[in-house]
Amino acid sequence: MATSNPAPSVYSVTEIIGTSASSWEEAAKNAVETAAKSLRDLRIAEVCKLDMRVDGGKVVEYRARVTLSFKYEA
Repeated sequence: MATSNPAPSVYSVTEIIGTSASSWEEAAKNAVETAAKSLRDLRIAEVCKLDMRVDGGKVVEYRARVTLSFKYEA
């Protein structure tokens, strides 16, 4: 029985930062959904860092640093 090997694939990885006034989850979602408008064939999104912007002792913005991988097209 012969097995077929799929063609090798190459993926590109980029890091982006999403923001939200309400939550880290929303910040990460904003990052991915915004990137998806210009990057095709997104495969994996990994939240690699969470932080907040503080102004006057209050949290004013949640930030999520997201690493995205997508299929590389030559």
